[in-house]
Amino acid sequence: MASKPINMSEFPENNPPTRILLGPGPSTVDPRVLRAMATPLLGHLDPKFVQLMDRTQELLRYVMQTENSLTIPISGTGSAAMEGSVANMVEDGVPVLVCVSGYFGLRLADMVGRYGGVLQTIQRPWGEVFSTSEIEEALKKHHSKVVVIVHAETSTGAKQPLQEIVKVVHEMNAIIIVDAVTSLGGIPFFTDEWDLDVVYSGSQKCLSCPPGMSPITLGPRAIEVLNNRKSLVKSWYLDLSSIQKYWGKDRTYHHTAPISAVYSFYEALRIVAEEGLENRWKRHRENAEMFWDGLEEIGLECQVPLENRLESLTTVKVPPGVDETIVRQRLLSEYNIEISGGLGELKGKVWRVGLMGYSSRKEYIVLLLAALRKLIK
Repeated sequence: MASKPINMSEFPENNPPTRILLGPGPSTVDPRVLRAMATPLLGHLDPKFVQLMDRTQELLRYVMQTENSLTIPISGTGSAAMEGSVANMVEDGVPVLVCVSGYFGLRLADMVGRYGGVLQTIQRPWGEVFSTSEIEEALKKHHSKVVVIVHAETSTGAKQPLQEIVKVVHEMNAIIIVDAVTSLGGIPFFTDEWDLDVVYSGSQKCLSCPPGMSPITLGPRAIEVLNNRKSLVKSWYLDLSSIQKYWGKDRTYHHTAPISAVYSFYEALRIVAEEGLENRWKRHRENAEMFWDGLEEIGLECQVPLENRLESLTTVKVPPGVDETIVRQRLLSEYNIEISGGLGELKGKVWRVGLMGYSSRKEYIVLLLAALRKLIK
């Protein structure tokens, strides 16, 4: 029996345009990282690849500022590490407090419910941050064992202070899970110094690596929770008690690692280390301030007050009478620039502009501001 013929003219070679990616992710990838992806494959247990895994973990510990042994990139996008954090720390009947002030807080709350946690939420208007007293009051009321909070809320551009909150969480005998997807590698972040229990992130934001690797680290309290679970982790693929054996000394087979993705992630971490975290944080801050000042000069406002504004992602208020969709479409078609619109409560009200990693560049800022000035006349 012959196979069905196919018309190859309907399937041309993929030749995507080279965009300037200034949305909430992915960010523009460093050419060095793209080249790393094209290097020859090795087997996922090849001694040379195992050596690369060790080096990747050491660089990741530097970027996350931790000495935690269980510090690995999960094979999957940032949402994989997000779900992995919940899956491993939450089981049936465990009371969990999720702090919701944006789209990704809502997603975390959804995940907690799916994994059997007794869900409690506290809410802030989108773009605002939580006070320590709010969380302390909620913990006293609900006696939660796990607190989940977003450090850098991608949907709002707000940056959540953490240090005092963490102290309260631990005083109440709970652990804290922190979403650092849009902050890691772009703004100051200290896993060990801030005494964080679980931190996860993604490769495609401030690390300027293609999506597909999601960093996660577990501190001593989180390891204790993992080791003392009453039930198996419901997700086989995201069960860190199994995955850590592959990334640990045993190298026990768990899944076939995405070899090329690890290559690219390793090179992206090398680039961060070469620049140095302090220099990288300074660059992101200076470029963000340049952008904020430029927005003011052309009559545009930021959604989030300066004291809580995220350097790596800015939400810009859409002026009255301006169709935000048309502006984004023209930025893409006329200037080859991608930015994004708002999510959820901010849909149609803001633009989201990411200045992350390789995309945090003065020349991109100048071009974007000039284009916006012309398009919103």
